[in-house]
Amino acid sequence: MSKTVLSELEQIKLDSRFLRGTIEQGLADPVTGSISEDDNKLLKFHGSYQQDDRDLRDERRRQKLEPAYSFMIRARLPGGVISPAQWLSMDTLAQRYASRGLRITTRQTLQWHGVVKRDLKATMRGINEALITTIAACGDVNRQVVGSVNPLLSHAHQVVQEWTNRLSDHFIPRTRAYHEIWLDGEKITDEPEEEPIYGPAYLPRKFKMGVAIPPINDCDVFAQDLGLIAIIEDGVLQGFNVAIGGGMGVTHGDPGTYPRLGSVIGFARPEQLLAVAEAIVTLQRDHGNRDERKHARLKYTVDRLGPAWFQEQIALRSGHALAEARPYHFKHNGDQFGWTQGEDGQWHLGLYIPAGRVIDDAERRLQTGLREIAAIHKGEFRLTCNQNIIVAGVASRARARIDRLAARHGLDVYLRSSPVQRHHIACVALPTCGLAMAESERYAPHFLAHVDTLLAKHGLADTPLLVRLSGCPNGCSRPYLGEIALVGRAPGRYDLRLGADFSGERLNRIYRENIDEAAILGELDGLFAGYATDRRPQEGFGDFLVRTGVVHA
Repeated sequence: MSKTVLSELEQIKLDSRFLRGTIEQGLADPVTGSISEDDNKLLKFHGSYQQDDRDLRDERRRQKLEPAYSFMIRARLPGGVISPAQWLSMDTLAQRYASRGLRITTRQTLQWHGVVKRDLKATMRGINEALITTIAACGDVNRQVVGSVNPLLSHAHQVVQEWTNRLSDHFIPRTRAYHEIWLDGEKITDEPEEEPIYGPAYLPRKFKMGVAIPPINDCDVFAQDLGLIAIIEDGVLQGFNVAIGGGMGVTHGDPGTYPRLGSVIGFARPEQLLAVAEAIVTLQRDHGNRDERKHARLKYTVDRLGPAWFQEQIALRSGHALAEARPYHFKHNGDQFGWTQGEDGQWHLGLYIPAGRVIDDAERRLQTGLREIAAIHKGEFRLTCNQNIIVAGVASRARARIDRLAARHGLDVYLRSSPVQRHHIACVALPTCGLAMAESERYAPHFLAHVDTLLAKHGLADTPLLVRLSGCPNGCSRPYLGEIALVGRAPGRYDLRLGADFSGERLNRIYRENIDEAAILGELDGLFAGYATDRRPQEGFGDFLVRTGVVHA
């Protein structure tokens, strides 16, 4: 560990007996709908967060009631792959125990919101009975490994997905606490327990891995602590360029915190990958900041010790010196919608899910529609880091039936959505996220409608723009990679950030701080006017702003 003075959370982890704490006792307490704050910190490692409905806080306080506590649960789905049978099981759990349907996250997995304490164990058990786990979906460990959206497009895509799975399996915590607490596993008292990769205090902070296949950067590979860029030549995977130190989280008013793109430090062959990845994770374990969590991500360790130091240490720990990085090129970091055909002749249908919220409402019956598709689908579902879903592996003869179901339930909304709508991401924010300072998911439709109106005013209605909304500066929706981004400051007030590119390879910059909707729209109106008259052919909005000096690259 980097220092002898540990933060409070570091001590909680050390004292937790490998993530047990008193979670089991807290779940059994019928007096309250909550668990202790210490146990809530440990619960994250098991894939769940305690939350409360912030819309109800004041009223419940007036009534002298405790907050409306519930729990969010997150699955671990390497590369976002889920079978139709598993989808149906997850949907059943959402109907039985959760509120607001299912949610596709910005890390290519599923979340359930509003699970009350008495149903938490049953929900976790149901997830595991479908051969899906939640362990390490949150917490100071290597979390969900995200990957290229559709491994079925080619044989090489399938091989890269296999490496995504192997990375995920390699870094799952070894503690027996998960099975003891949630699955009634046998408690073994006379056998020593250890975490060979993580150690008793696990990592200083969360750790994220992502695997991208050029030319599509659909997992925002440079936003990952460890980003891997697959190099494929003549249909054969050669290895991976290795990028370290990406991360999105920021604290308002603290210039010592910042978003960072990963630094490409070399190339590893496939057979070297696990050893190289383990070296990077254990270097962060041993040298990351454990006394100040705001500075504990790998990006700060990389900036403190230097990429060259990491290259040397990776070689020493893994036994593999990284080779020179190979050339690559990214076109964009968005999703493709509609039908795409793979090299084996099968078809894949990309569906737009606004803000990832799979639920039935007055406009669309997305949850029912996907349930009915899952009941007949013979392939797989692929979740995306942009909160959408692909119905993957469809035979030609089955396309028409799936199209009819999609149209019947409003799942063909991509056909009627603007480019701005299809390329936006919004975090959950209010009312369930305890960190949210402003609205995001609930505000997105309103804000995007205003953006579309302004674009149409300037003759830009069909122009794709990458818009990201975040209720706070922590960056779950990767707002620092948006051509236009709103980062919450207070109710109704945001930082307006501009100037990222459309491939996830350039950060945006703050353009105006802490402004309301009227000021945001006024700024965009003027900028769109300039873009409409002075842009170059095929020039993106973010690129235009940088070229003309509106923001600096």
